[in-house]
Amino acid sequence: MSDHVLSARDIWKSYGNGSDRLSILRGATLEVTAGEVVSIAGPSGSGKSTFLHVCGILDPPDSGTVTVGGIDAWSVGETRRAAIRNSDLGFVFQFHHLLDEFTLLENVAMPSMLAGESRSRAMEIASGLMKEVDLSGREGHFPSEASGGERQRAAVARALMLSPAVVLADEPTGNLDSTSSRRVEDLMLGLAEKRKQAFVIATHSMELAARAHRCLVLDDGVLRA
Repeated sequence: MSDHVLSARDIWKSYGNGSDRLSILRGATLEVTAGEVVSIAGPSGSGKSTFLHVCGILDPPDSGTVTVGGIDAWSVGETRRAAIRNSDLGFVFQFHHLLDEFTLLENVAMPSMLAGESRSRAMEIASGLMKEVDLSGREGHFPSEASGGERQRAAVARALMLSPAVVLADEPTGNLDSTSSRRVEDLMLGLAEKRKQAFVIATHSMELAARAHRCLVLDDGVLRA
C-alpha cells in the first residue's frame, strides 16, 4: 500500500470552450506523505488555487487521478466523495471565513458539530486545539474582537478539527502582516512535526515557500522542483 496521504497524478484542467478555452493544468503531479509540508509557488494566475481545488476534490479535473486515503476520489459517487472531503481533508484560505455570529471556540468546533458530534464533546476538542494554536483565553471572543493573525490561527484549528490527513492551505498568510505571517508559518510547520499532519501550501511568499520541506513551482501547468 502507498504511504502517500495524497496523490494527484497527471492532472489536466481547462476552462472555457472552443477558441476561448484556457488550459490551466497540463499534467501536474504531486504526492504527499504524512507530516510533510509542501509549498507550491507561482505567479498569480498560474493555477495554484485550481490545483488545490482539484486536490481537495472540490473541482473535477479534465483528466488525471486524485487519491486520498487510498481511494480514487473522482471515481466514487458524490456522497462518498463528500465523506472523504470532510474526514481526510482540511482547508485554510487567505481569508479566514469564520462566522461572525459565533465565538472563536464555536467556529473551531463547527466541523465536528456538523459531523454529528455532541456540542459538549466538540467544544472540548476545540478547546484543546485552541491551546495548540496559542489561542488560550480567546475562546469566548468573536472574530471581530480578534486580530488577523488570531483569526487565521483559529481557521487552522478549525481545519484540524476532524483530524484530516492533509490540510490544503491557499495563501494562508497572504492577508497578514509580517509578524502574524511568521506565527502562522511557525504554527503549520510545528503541527506537521508534532501531529504528522501534511500541509500543501499555495503561496506567493518565497519566505514561506523556502521553509517547507519541499518547494515546487507551478510553471506552465506543471509542478517542477
